[in-house]
Amino acid sequence: MNHTVLFKFNADKAHNRIAVERIFRAARPLVWHAWTDAGILDHWWAPKPWQTETRSMDFREGGRWLYAMAGPEGERHWSFMHYTTIRPETFFASHDGFCDENGVVDPSLPTSTWENRFEEQGDQTIVSIDIQFETLEDLEKIIEMGFKEGFESGLNNLEEYLAANAPS
Repeated sequence: MNHTVLFKFNADKAHNRIAVERIFRAARPLVWHAWTDAGILDHWWAPKPWQTETRSMDFREGGRWLYAMAGPEGERHWSFMHYTTIRPETFFASHDGFCDENGVVDPSLPTSTWENRFEEQGDQTIVSIDIQFETLEDLEKIIEMGFKEGFESGLNNLEEYLAANAPS
C-alpha cells in the first residue's frame, strides 16, 4: 500500500482528542531513535526559529524527559514527558505537560496523554499519535497556543533530519 498523505491532523472535540499521522521516508529504527534520543530530539522537536534544550532524559518506563523550548529572544518554556509504556520500535505512551525548570507541573496549563505508534511499511514509517486531554477546554487551549502549526513544523524538521541521516 502506498500512502500519499504525509500529514494528517484531526482535533476530535467530542472526545477531547487530537490524532496525528505522519509518514516518514525512513526505516522504523531510525525514526524510533529520533523520537527517543535527547540529542536528536533537540535537533527537530521545536518549530524554527525555536530550539529544544534537554535538561534530562531517561527513556524508560517511569522515566522522564525535561526540556525547554528556547525562543529567539531568550525566552524558555519548560515541558516534561513522563514515559508510562514502552514497546521498543513500535509504541510508547507518555504523560505530557508544562512545568518549571525543575519539572514542577504548571497546573494552569493543560496536560495530556500521548500514545505514539510506529509502523514500518516498505521503506517508510508511519507514526500515529493519539493525544488525549482531560477536558475540551484543555484541547482548545492547546490548539489556541498553536500546537498544530508548531507540531507540524517540528515534524517537518524531523523529515529533514531523517533525510540527512538515512543510510544511503
